[in-house]
Amino acid sequence: MKARRLGVALACVALVTTACGSAKAGTPVPNGDEAATYVSTKFAKTLETLSKQLGGNDSRKSVLDIFARFDARKMNATHTAVQLGHPPARLVKNHSNTDSNEYLDTFHPANSPVEYMLLGPVYASLAPTPWVSMPYTAGDLNECFWGGGQDVCKMLGAVSDSVDQNKGAKTANSRADGSVELTADVTLAAFLDNRVVVFPDSIANQITDAMKKQTLRARIVLDARSKLTELEMSGKIPGDGHELEIEMHYRLDGTPTDNDLPKVPDPAQVTALTDSAAVRDFYARMGEIQGR
Repeated sequence: MKARRLGVALACVALVTTACGSAKAGTPVPNGDEAATYVSTKFAKTLETLSKQLGGNDSRKSVLDIFARFDARKMNATHTAVQLGHPPARLVKNHSNTDSNEYLDTFHPANSPVEYMLLGPVYASLAPTPWVSMPYTAGDLNECFWGGGQDVCKMLGAVSDSVDQNKGAKTANSRADGSVELTADVTLAAFLDNRVVVFPDSIANQITDAMKKQTLRARIVLDARSKLTELEMSGKIPGDGHELEIEMHYRLDGTPTDNDLPKVPDPAQVTALTDSAAVRDFYARMGEIQGR
């Protein structure tokens, strides 16, 4: 599993432009090929040393819009996430934007030995109750092991790989509010290798090597304290009579409060999955529904 490495990548992106904070607001720091060398060097120097700097326990609210299209087949969803407290309580809502009945909400109360999942109507056949519970196994692992952080870690992993391999960085600009904006080209190969979006075999088998060499555009925004506040990845990639389109947008969404978290569900509303075999069976049946 690449989550630990991706956690390092997230730390790198959050800190790679610390030196840029001294640049004059609104000026490049730097641009073009110089930016590629600058950012690539920063990544190379910090990838192996920043793994301990990402604790993943800062309180935050975030939104991630995900749109992926291969020809006429589409995925369109929004993930909203809340992390609050020390140790944190965590909530992730995964909702389709095309079918209001298709959603999964995952809630882990602080220090709870189990996490809960609320099943939307599309998934109601998976259990006789609205909620299921399962043993919580993430422990103190960083945010790249949490559903609210996995996607952004994968996106940043794809950026890191592209910068390392291809000097994909394009621009780095300081803005008037002290924030810094980076742009980079991300190869489709890096996007797929980091499993940012996982396509079914019926699509993956049609993505050619020539398509994988083409790039998506990534935009990364860090605030004046070098904290990641926004990440976009987008582009259209044609090939062999097909077209792949990606539009992903992650951003922070204000300050979380207790009101953003649900109450622990009544035990009568929960089906307990008490061992790994039951959890595997549950996810296997979920995969069958999602693959239809």
